Amino acid sequence: RLVESGGGTVQPGGSLTLSCAASGFTTSTYAIKWVRQAPGKGLERVATIDSGTGPSLTQYADGVKGRFFISRDNAKNTVYLKLTALKTEDTAMYYCAINGEQPKGPGTQVTVSS
Repeated sequence: RLVESGGGTVQPGGSLTLSCAASGFTTSTYAIKWVRQAPGKGLERVATIDSGTGPSLTQYADGVKGRFFISRDNAKNTVYLKLTALKTEDTAMYYCAINGEQPKGPGTQVTVSS
């Protein structure tokens, strides 16, 4: 099970760090993705981190490269997504999931507004 947290309301240019805490399995065993869904739109993958216990390969959607950063803390069995230089178009519900699967957690809302 994966549970997201850390969302909130920030002004444009602000930052947030989202957490994806796992229970029942070890996150390092799987590649983990963050996806988001803006109002009226479909799911969009924003970042993926490969499996493993060492330095992991990461991938980002073009629209978030250089602003979002995915990482994992295997000791805490948690994957993070740091959001920086936030834009109004980043407003969405954010979910994490095992790569290749649909999100099953509650998600965490990120709202960027002045």
